[in-house]
This record gives sequence, C-alpha cells and structure tokens, in this order.
Amino acid sequence: MMKHIAIGQSGGPTAVINATLAGFVRKLYKDHALSFVINGYEGLADNLLMDAEKDTITNLLQHEKVPGAFLGAGRYEFDREKIKVSVENLRSRGINTLVFIGGNGTMQALARLKKEAEYQGYALQVIGLPKTVDNDLGETDHAPGFGSAAKYVAHAARDMSRDLQAMNNFEQVRILETMGRNAGWLTAAAGLLNDHPQDGPHVISLPEDPLAPEALIKGTTRAIEQYGCALVIVSEGAVWDEAYQVERDYVRGRPVLGGISNEVEQVLKAHLNVMVRAELLGMNQRSFSAAVSSTDFQEALETGEMGAEWVREERTGVMAALQRVSETPYRIEYIPVSLEAVGSSGERKLPARFMKDQQAYNEWLRPLVGKEAAAYPPPLQRRNSHVFEQDKSK
Repeated sequence: MMKHIAIGQSGGPTAVINATLAGFVRKLYKDHALSFVINGYEGLADNLLMDAEKDTITNLLQHEKVPGAFLGAGRYEFDREKIKVSVENLRSRGINTLVFIGGNGTMQALARLKKEAEYQGYALQVIGLPKTVDNDLGETDHAPGFGSAAKYVAHAARDMSRDLQAMNNFEQVRILETMGRNAGWLTAAAGLLNDHPQDGPHVISLPEDPLAPEALIKGTTRAIEQYGCALVIVSEGAVWDEAYQVERDYVRGRPVLGGISNEVEQVLKAHLNVMVRAELLGMNQRSFSAAVSSTDFQEALETGEMGAEWVREERTGVMAALQRVSETPYRIEYIPVSLEAVGSSGERKLPARFMKDQQAYNEWLRPLVGKEAAAYPPPLQRRNSHVFEQDKSK
C-alpha cells in the first residue's frame, strides 16, 4: 500500500543528521509519497510542508555528508494547541505516517502527537529516529551524532594540550568548555586520547558532579607544578557547589547555557595568579565535517534505513534504539523502543562507573569515534622555568 509520509528534523543539528534523512528517503521515495516538514515542529504547526519533488530529493541526497539540518530543525515550544493543529494539518494533507529525527524533546513530542491523533480518531503511524551530540537520549546505548562530536572534543583537547605545553612560559592554564547541558558524556570524551600524563586533561568537570572550587584549584595547582601547565575541561552544564549554572540567555523559554569557563577562569586567576585562558569549543562540536566518525556516519545512515523498513512493517509509536550486542568485535542492533519509555526515562546521565574510571569509559567510547587516531609520542621533558608568582617574592 502506498503511504503518504512526512519526515522532519528537530532540535540541535549534528554532523550526521542528514545521513539519517538520506538513508530514510532513499529507501522510500520511489514507492511512496513524501512530504518534508520545514523547520521542525514549528513547520508542522504552521503547515510548512514541502512536496518531495525530484530536484529536492536529488539535493537532499547530495547532503548526505553535509552537516546542519537540510530541512531546518531548531527548537520550538510545542504546546497542546499546536499539537492539535499539527495533527489537523497532517490530516488535511492525507499524511498517514509521521517520522521525526531528534532527541529527547522530539521523542516526547511524537508521543504526544500520536495520542492526539488517536483522540481525533486519525490513524497516524509515528516513528522516531534518534540523534544527539551529548548522548543524553534515554533507552539507547548511544545515538547518531554523538560519536563525531566526541571525536572532535577528544582531538581538540589533545591538540590544545600540545599547544599549551609549547606556550607554558607565557600561558599556564587553558580551560575548554564543551557542550553537555546535564550529561557529561561529551565532556568526558576529552580524556579519550590522553596517552601521556603531561597532555591532560588534568581536571575534568562534569554536570553530574558539582564543581568544588577548592578541588579545581588543587588539581590545577598540582598539574602546573608537575608539568608547567594545566588543561581544564568543563561542561557548559557544570555547576558550583550551590547548584549554580551559568545561563547566557533564554530563547523560546529554554535557558541557553554557556560561560562557566569564564567563571572558572576568574577563580583560578584570583587564587593562583597565573595566566589563564578560557575558550568555548563552540558549535564546531556538532558541525565539523572533517571530524565525522566513520562509525557514526554509518550508524546514522542505517538508522534512517531502519526507519524506512519499519514504515513498511507498520510499526508505530517507537524509536529506533541502538543496542550494543558485542564489544569485540563491536556490533549493534536496532531495536524498537516505545516513545513513552524514551520520554519517561528522562535525560541519560553519565554512569558512576564511567565517572570513576576514565579508562572504562574510553573502552566504551572508542568504537563510536571510528578508526582510532595514532598515538602521539611523549612530549619532551623540558625544564620549566615557570613558578607561581607568589613563590617568586620569597
């Protein structure tokens, strides 16, 4: 039976979200009618849907390895009335299948859309395809987008460390701020390529573990004394002991985090009297095509293809979860998980066992970043002339 399928993308984009879209569309466009939802759930509520014409599909498939979100994604306050209108819009167009690529909020919204369609007596097949950069999506081992972001963070931390070592007679502390609102998966990835103690990170602050200024100062001091410099990694969602998070702004009711690295910079400058620089790794974490993991790209593609198969199989109310079934060799399976289960599971935090054991986390993470980068040789054991300013005065 020929279906009329609407597909959309929602939330923050990733470096491989278009691979999922391409995988899905390639499998279905010859046999079914497709419509594209523009700008995520906002387009669904405002009836901004585009028929999938030949030239548009060709352009879409050409974006398979391009970052961003081909259809537009973004964030949107999807309230009860907008959900009702969205279902009415789908019904008026004769669309009987809705598929969205997204994270926690996307899956929750899909579950609500399904319930509203049932309330209106409209038979609507609903399927969610996962994506994330910070790996906080529940009911799945990981989701497409995370592996590439983790690869970027790991390489950036290692290379920043070597740069800092070269400049440690001028600059002694560098603070890198990663994405990760309430989950530290991405922040912890900074330690993946730490083959030598000098390289660091010497201090990692995770959202799951409130940052004690005293511990921060102690860890940074120890690294400077041992190696002449210190690399500090903080998540945008890192909090002080008082559960204080730095918020830069509010957009559509959602707090935009960022800037904790500047707070850390001021603390370290005040207590250590050394040169400190804070830097945001920024949006490159989710959009740097040169750092796309081969594993991540392939899984993103397969996620879209699996969604297409499930459309044909009449599955509904489910998300395609990635389940790890083998570590050596690394292998996953795609399993259906109910949208309600994903929504009720909440944000998936970094487990305590990974917080306590960086090497255990690294072993879990390595397959996701693709072909492992060659290790750097150990740095030269230079005699560092730098001492703390307070010591010079003695």
